[in-house]
Amino acid sequence: MLSDTYELANGVQIPKIGYGTWMIEEKAAAKRVKQAIAVGYRHIDTAQAYGNEAGVGAGIRNSGVPREALFVTTKLAAEIKDYGEAVAAIEGSLEKMNIDYIDMMIIHSPKPWAEFQGDEHYFAGNLSAWKALEEAYQAGKLRAIGVSNFEKEDLQNIISHGTVKPMVNQVLAHIGEIPTELIRYTTEKGILIEAYSPIAHGEMLKDQTIIKIATKYQVSIPQLAIRFLLQLGLLPLPKTENSEHMKNNAAVDFDISATDMETLLKVGKIDYGAYRSFPVFSKGFNN
Repeated sequence: MLSDTYELANGVQIPKIGYGTWMIEEKAAAKRVKQAIAVGYRHIDTAQAYGNEAGVGAGIRNSGVPREALFVTTKLAAEIKDYGEAVAAIEGSLEKMNIDYIDMMIIHSPKPWAEFQGDEHYFAGNLSAWKALEEAYQAGKLRAIGVSNFEKEDLQNIISHGTVKPMVNQVLAHIGEIPTELIRYTTEKGILIEAYSPIAHGEMLKDQTIIKIATKYQVSIPQLAIRFLLQLGLLPLPKTENSEHMKNNAAVDFDISATDMETLLKVGKIDYGAYRSFPVFSKGFNN
């Protein structure tokens, strides 16, 4: 599965499973990324907000795998809604990672994290940041550009007023949390959905319906969760610092029946426990 790819709207191939690096400390990032690449991952996902771009870049450079065989994503900090700041931040990521180009860069959120629950959509600021990404893309510094956590109206703003359409929208998606209408709209626009937190930080390990179906297929719950997303046409981004779990997360060459997919689609919202304090995870509990 790690060699399988989706095709983005501009023809660029992106591996169907990515290795997420959220909450991996800078000092550990190089080792973890190198391990993931050794296991077979060719798609690595980081962000300015993670504070580990330098370590991720070191892992990429020291992996022993040709740079052109890897797909590297980073994210423009959610707080940057200014053209000049965005231009500087793009250059900053290239410098920190110490690589000649970034395969994809995306706006991390349409709103600054401190205002994630607010009503302001920052349409003008997002267009300013998007212009900087467009220019870096056209200059060959980025092979693809996209967004993250964008709702329909946020996407419409970029599609209507930008010159390059986003190629991905990276959103929270997993069993128990499938934004069906957003996925439908995004897909209709030719934009690929990437799914972060595909295992809901392990909280889904407690769900009896999920446990029962995973047991039926003789797979782990993370394997079931990742396969579920792939069968929906999404791109999962599992994160682990354990090399055995890295291998397990990629061993998803099985099929979930249509009946079991329907059952999994009906699983109720999963409580994120300690992670509810993070803006994107608390959203569903503030209604």
